[in-house]
Amino acid sequence: MSKGRILVVEDDFDISNMLRIYFTAQGYEVQVAPRGGEALSLTRKQLPSLIILDIMLPDMNGYDVCRELRTTTRTRYIPIIFLTQKDERSDKIAGLELGADDYVTKPFDIEELKLRVQNAIASAEMVQNIDPRSKMPTGRLIEDHLRTLMRSERLWTYVDIKVTQFEPFKEVYGFVAGDELMRFMALLINEVVAELGTPDDYLGHPGNDNYVIISHSDNPKKLVDRLVEKFAANVKQHYSFIDRERGYILVPDGMRGERKVGLMTLATGTVSTQTHRFSDIREITELAAEDRRRRQAGQAGSASGDSLLKSW
Repeated sequence: MSKGRILVVEDDFDISNMLRIYFTAQGYEVQVAPRGGEALSLTRKQLPSLIILDIMLPDMNGYDVCRELRTTTRTRYIPIIFLTQKDERSDKIAGLELGADDYVTKPFDIEELKLRVQNAIASAEMVQNIDPRSKMPTGRLIEDHLRTLMRSERLWTYVDIKVTQFEPFKEVYGFVAGDELMRFMALLINEVVAELGTPDDYLGHPGNDNYVIISHSDNPKKLVDRLVEKFAANVKQHYSFIDRERGYILVPDGMRGERKVGLMTLATGTVSTQTHRFSDIREITELAAEDRRRRQAGQAGSASGDSLLKSW
């Protein structure tokens, strides 16, 4: 399995060939571009994991290549390591100001360059697996953490959290309001875990309306109940006065005009190593989701029974 794709932008054949041979042997896929224009073309066709970029190129300098990459949406976050004979402080500052991730001066130690490449790719992957709105880890990082926990003897509880009616809310109020709700959820979860969790508790954000807490607390139920309580007490601030008062929103519904949708609530499900032994990650997430759906169905049935009693 490849460790990633490296694009070497270097017009000196001996250097580029040496880098190609070395990093290929290290398990990377390596492409070489002797000119800046060719590098930009290759990058647009297939995004590399990292670019090793010489500053002195035949057609355009590395600064211009870096500037073009950093101002283009699709290539903005590709790690760039400048490789150059220049050793002036001003040249390094210029490269870093353009958004380069690192700077290596020729002649260089290939082992040091390898470590810089590994670190830059790892940092970029970490950023790519962090939700920019909640600042929480997403799917792959959550899976990695679960794998680590499954190899340990520690007791923990996996809490699956879903914001119900989030999509209708976003449809009515727009994506900016949706992003604000995600930031609110992240803040709320952090506050509750700081209050009732442990320093080792792990928080994740697999999707828009889905959040995860992996807690080592002795009383995870108290933590979950507190989260649901605080959400109910504060979520109405995200609605207009009219919607807060009537307790629902009107969602466009094609030919029917509009339909009523209740305000957002939290649905939660849990599964714990105190009662289960897990063989794989999928089993954990499926059992927690099943528990969440069962609780939702029970709450819906209870609410229906209450409304029937009131109607009598």
